[in-house]
Amino acid sequence: MSVAFDSGAPANSALVDAVAFARDALIADGEKPGDHLGARAEGDYAATHYFAAQVPGYRGWQWCVVVAGAPDATGLTVSEAVLLPGDDALLAPEWVPWVDRVAPGDLGPGDMLAAPEDDPRLVPGQIDTLDVDPVDRDQVGQVAGEIGLGRKRLLSFDGRADAAQRWYDGEFGPASAMARSARHSCGTCGFYLPIVGALHGAFGVCANELAADGRAVSADYGCGAHSDVRPVTGGGSPAYDAYDDGAIEVVTTAKSAGAAESSAADAATQA
Repeated sequence: MSVAFDSGAPANSALVDAVAFARDALIADGEKPGDHLGARAEGDYAATHYFAAQVPGYRGWQWCVVVAGAPDATGLTVSEAVLLPGDDALLAPEWVPWVDRVAPGDLGPGDMLAAPEDDPRLVPGQIDTLDVDPVDRDQVGQVAGEIGLGRKRLLSFDGRADAAQRWYDGEFGPASAMARSARHSCGTCGFYLPIVGALHGAFGVCANELAADGRAVSADYGCGAHSDVRPVTGGGSPAYDAYDDGAIEVVTTAKSAGAAESSAADAATQA
């Protein structure tokens, strides 16, 4: 059973009633339309017919066929036929550009991940040595490499700020559980290798293979493997030194002496 939708426009009854004509147009195009869901008058010259779509993977979608014709003419024509989603249609999630989908940890062996040309984290950073004497050009290039020049792109202020904030708030920052329970900070540790550049004073790399080895750590981060941690003395529990009972002096009081004499008398009586 079809339903006539009211569009508020004058209706051409011949176009609204052209259900079979609209269905045949879909069949001629190789489709298999389902039930007729209704028709909508689009004025005196067009009407839209809706059919259930029996297309695998398109649950809740429907065929939309626009039939056109003049009110005083007997011939009909199909303006367009499209597949449209219904109210309960199964739709794909909204498309998100890859640059917004990539997350830390997604990069695998062999993957290529190019930074956008307009990446705000990077700025041009190349150095021109073409006007330097060829004999000195290699030396200039070596010095430039040591101080961080010679690369086509360098971290911008925003790039450095983003990295610093991410590292400071992360697992190896001062707010982590490990850092809060540590007595010493990384900035005073012998295993701490400060990084070069603008972040020199705030971050470094841990060189202790038993701690945060190879990780960027905040100078305010800390752990129990600091180079200034001293080994525990004694052979007892790691939390306490061994109990030395040889340093205790035994003192006999009057009460304890009377108890000792009483015990001796009882022992003699039993004997």
